[in-house]
This record gives sequence, structure tokens and C-alpha cells, in this order.
Amino acid sequence: MITFKRVDHIHITVAPERLEEARAFYTTIIGLELIDRPNHLFSTKGYWFNIGNVQLHIGVEPQLPISTRHTAFEVTDVDAALDYLKDKVEILPEPEIPGRMRFAFLDPFGNRIELLQLLS
Repeated sequence: MITFKRVDHIHITVAPERLEEARAFYTTIIGLELIDRPNHLFSTKGYWFNIGNVQLHIGVEPQLPISTRHTAFEVTDVDAALDYLKDKVEILPEPEIPGRMRFAFLDPFGNRIELLQLLS
């Protein structure tokens, strides 16, 4: 069983050549607060923004077999969620982010979903 707490972040993608245009749009036009992104953990460029108590992550997406676009949900026990889902869906590897335990999977319709638990 999975106990959901909240939406943690939404990750959208843009073409690599439009990343700076996206940053300008989301800060200048939309008025979102740009926040620190641990760039050293990722192989592609991107930006993170605050939207109230949710984050918007923007990354670049070259042609990949599976899209990196996803919605991430915070759960109360990520290990229990992983144990519950491991025989039901294909678990996708995720890079480690300090302060978070996480994993992702694809639903039967090709949507990527991340489940995470914030560490105290």
C-alpha cells in the first residue's frame, strides 16, 4: 500500500536550445522564484522553481527512449511503496539526491511517476 502526502514537484522538458528562453519565461512572465538545483547530480541542464509548496523542474530532453517528464509525489514510506510496486511495474533508476529517497516507474500508459520520501 502507498500513503500519499502531497505533490512534491512537476518536471517538464524543453528543447536544449530553448532552456534559457524557458528560464526567462517562468521567472519574468510567470514570476516564479528560481531556486538552487544540484546541477552536479544531473547530466543535463535545467532549472528549478518554487510554486507555493510545490516545485517546478525544467530540464532539457534530447531524444530518449523514455521521457524524463514526470510528476513526483511525496509518500510517507518510500520503501513500503517500492515493496508494494516492485512486482507490479518496472522500477526505473533515479540519480541520488541528498535528503530524498526516491524511485520512478511508468504507468501502463507510458506516464513516468516518481515517488519520494524526504529525509529529516
